[in-house]
Amino acid sequence: MKTIGAARGGILGAILAMACTWASAAEAPADLSIHYEELTAPQFAQAVEKSAGTCIIPLGVIEKHGNHLPLGTDLIACREKAALAAQKEYTIVFPPYYFGQIFEAQHQPGTLAYSERLLFDLLRETCAELARNGIRKIIFLSGHGGNEHFLPYFCQTQLASRKDYAVYLFTPAVDLEQDPQVQRLYHSTLDLHGGERETSVMLAIAPQLVHLESIAPGSGEDQNRLADLQQTYTGIWWYASFPDHYAGDGRKATWELGRLLLDKQVEQIAAMIREVKRDKTVLELQDKFFTTAEKPLSAAK
Repeated sequence: MKTIGAARGGILGAILAMACTWASAAEAPADLSIHYEELTAPQFAQAVEKSAGTCIIPLGVIEKHGNHLPLGTDLIACREKAALAAQKEYTIVFPPYYFGQIFEAQHQPGTLAYSERLLFDLLRETCAELARNGIRKIIFLSGHGGNEHFLPYFCQTQLASRKDYAVYLFTPAVDLEQDPQVQRLYHSTLDLHGGERETSVMLAIAPQLVHLESIAPGSGEDQNRLADLQQTYTGIWWYASFPDHYAGDGRKATWELGRLLLDKQVEQIAAMIREVKRDKTVLELQDKFFTTAEKPLSAAK
């Protein structure tokens, strides 16, 4: 009987020891994923702490990129850059976000152009939900040129009412077109959409999705159909110049240029993440601004 009891005790002790080991492994934060959607709820809480309350939202759209690149080019490239940067400087990478301004491409197959109010409200509520979950610093990384007016405007509207979080839009201090290493590999004069740079980056990220043989010569040239309006901006300008929703020449793209651009952009983004994590000024100034805005006459004293 003593032998059986001892055996049971030994088995029970082993089970308890294994349970403790499993519990410790489950709580260990060493291998936290950078991807929001891959984290468990307890891991998410650890990720918020590890990231210093930061999250990066790579913003793309679903739109035509010439005949040779996938509809999700902006999203694929932007999210890859964010992930590589987050591996250098830990932050949480938000799930695929493809709700951007793309009305100018509605005439092309596959484009998803959501209404203007929905675009704004969805981004506003996404930020609010992140803040409710402990994210106080939200980084926007735009992979889509059509967001160049929408996102700065959205940032300005954050001052309309008090917020307990801040939004930061990635705006690189250095234009990589001027980088000597890039200039040695870069050959385009017109390169706005689906051209040499964008195609090169996709060759470096997902070459199996690039179909250079589908490019028709001259299809990315500027049609210049508003040449008489030299001092005017109008919403139809892009369609007037590039009705095929392709601007540039992707045939000039190379894996070498794409890899170089990708590496340099990732370094820029990682540097921005570090800056945002250290920053204390923006939230302090926002709070001071909101307090003063509630009683603006006090600022005159």
